[in-house]
Amino acid sequence: MKIARAAICPSPFSFFQMLACALVLNTGAAPASAASPNDPSFEGKFDPVPVYSIFRPVKPQGSADDALASGRVVNDRYTMAARASKPWRIAFLFPHLKDPYWVGCNYGVMSEAKRLGVAVDILVADGYDDLVGQLRKMDEAVAAKYDAIVISPLSLTANNSSIAGAHARGIPIFELANDSTSDDLTIKVTTSLKSMGVDATKWLIRDAQKRGLKTVNIALLPGPADAGWVKGEVEGTREAVAKAAIKINIVDIKYGDSDRIGQSQLAAQLLAEHGKSLDYILGCTGCAPAAIFPVKEAGLSGKIKIIAYDLTREIAGLIRKGEIVASVDTKGVSQARVAIGAVVNFLEKRSKEVPHTILIKLGLVDQSTYSAYKFDTSTAPEGYVPILSYAPEDSLMPAADVSK
Repeated sequence: MKIARAAICPSPFSFFQMLACALVLNTGAAPASAASPNDPSFEGKFDPVPVYSIFRPVKPQGSADDALASGRVVNDRYTMAARASKPWRIAFLFPHLKDPYWVGCNYGVMSEAKRLGVAVDILVADGYDDLVGQLRKMDEAVAAKYDAIVISPLSLTANNSSIAGAHARGIPIFELANDSTSDDLTIKVTTSLKSMGVDATKWLIRDAQKRGLKTVNIALLPGPADAGWVKGEVEGTREAVAKAAIKINIVDIKYGDSDRIGQSQLAAQLLAEHGKSLDYILGCTGCAPAAIFPVKEAGLSGKIKIIAYDLTREIAGLIRKGEIVASVDTKGVSQARVAIGAVVNFLEKRSKEVPHTILIKLGLVDQSTYSAYKFDTSTAPEGYVPILSYAPEDSLMPAADVSK
């Protein structure tokens, strides 16, 4: 078993590095979670996951939201897959492990790999600006002849030819979390990315009305421009704004990798240009926390509220402290559990009809729902250390070399 430990604070410090590290290390207490696969006592049980199962035919070369609009939709619950009959080898291609969202996905994958008795390697790119690196990881996974590959694409379209190439080699390719328009995927497991933006903005509208605001100015820090989930966030926000009962102005959208330091810089630029006129900032999992210190430094904490498009353990702690006011929840841990379960069910030929897309239903957390919220569907347990490779003890198959 290979363990990956992320460096916490780089040295020497710049101003933005200090802000980023302070955010990582000072998020406040987050909710307790179940034992992790790092714990020998881990059992790995979870409740059925509420989902929409979407069946073909669907719009060709479309997004998951296009499938939701065009396919046959079944209101469903995804139950735990039965243990595999053999130690299937599965590769997962992650964009990075730089923020708690992907650590949560790592937890969901590895906890299920242990329970299901399958071998998993997680091949990690260096971030959303490392498309070449992810394409190279796909080539490595194909060459290693995995039984299945699960990709979280960096781009809505730029990974499509790579996916097609792997599919042509006879390898079933699945999608986790990040969306693409490829028609060569066996099953997509994600959420309605547009609904992330819609739900976050609807919460904002309700809150603005409670504050008595007649005109509202907002800015977005949605993440990297070409990522499918970012396009969904922005499209959903625009849709909700267009239908709002009050006047809402999107005064700026600043795109960038979800790297904490870069997002702190973008937030500072946003405040320098528009700070005094802003009422809300909406940001991705790496983006919303990065805006907290710049807002404080600008003396605007009482005026500007920060909303997250998705939930992590860190963001949950910040909601408890009131530094982020609300978050949509795409339930990354549940997405990962469903994805690896769907792979095993497919390889075991258990399903008569395979869905095109499985959408995990969204949640929403604010201070009014915090105390009763089931965070173990969304976040890794406290102290969880990401695992890059796992093979069952009874497997004679060596894990692929992922050190390159």
